[in-house]
Amino acid sequence: MLTLNTSELSPAQLQNYMQYAIAPRPICFATTIDQAGNINLSPFSFFNMFSTNPPLCVFSPARRVRDNTTKHTLENILEVKECVINIVNYSMVQQTSLASTEYPKGVNEFEKAGFTMLPSQLVKPPRVAEAPVQMECIVKEVIHLGENPGAGNLILAEVKLIHIKEEILDEEGKIDQAKIDLVARLGGDWYCRVTPENLFKVAKPLTTLGIGVDALPKAVRNSMVLTGNDLGKLGNVEHLPTDDEVDAVRNLAEVKDILDATIGDSNNRERELHELARTWLEQGNVNEALKVVLL
Repeated sequence: MLTLNTSELSPAQLQNYMQYAIAPRPICFATTIDQAGNINLSPFSFFNMFSTNPPLCVFSPARRVRDNTTKHTLENILEVKECVINIVNYSMVQQTSLASTEYPKGVNEFEKAGFTMLPSQLVKPPRVAEAPVQMECIVKEVIHLGENPGAGNLILAEVKLIHIKEEILDEEGKIDQAKIDLVARLGGDWYCRVTPENLFKVAKPLTTLGIGVDALPKAVRNSMVLTGNDLGKLGNVEHLPTDDEVDAVRNLAEVKDILDATIGDSNNRERELHELARTWLEQGNVNEALKVVLL
């Protein structure tokens, strides 16, 4: 394993390693304005939500690594403590990237990137009409993390109004994760796209107390077939099945076929049972999969 001491890396080297490793990162497409009325539009992937009460997002226009200069977004916010956080989806990602070009102060990136300015209801900076979600924010605080190249400037933005396009909502009026078509930043020029084909769910252990991987038999924990993700699913059940429940699974056709075909061959029996359990885990049949690996 490669081990790096951050104090021995240049800011550019450190940025490269961290941006490739800490990903995907959501994109804050921030609209700001200065006291003279100059509008700026720029994307930032040092961004996330950090509180719901109050509703608070944080993004960071870091000092440029190459020459230690600050960005117009930061300069504007220090003058007018308001912004709009526009959420980026796939249909606007190329224009969003174009807006990151370092145009001179006073140049409107809405015009350069071909976006439509939509008046905000509460704050001075306009919204991006093409964005599926637009959040009008009041800047509560700016935290400067340093004066050296690459140093961040944390913008604590309290969300006051949220505008959501109805076309991305489900029947209950909630955002449909499969419809919003989000994109996120990776390292270098790389992005990723959240499509229905690569979406998956992980059951949250909020109301239940999982038994934990350590409660599984050693043979299951050391399985040559089951992955760490598989063990995580098995360890998320509330309790082990009873001996009678485990014994009953022998009557299932798939299990019976394996048991009959591997009489006297314990190694292949365990492997095939674990492969069957993994198939059932992929299908979401966790309880039956657990019974199979406990045979």
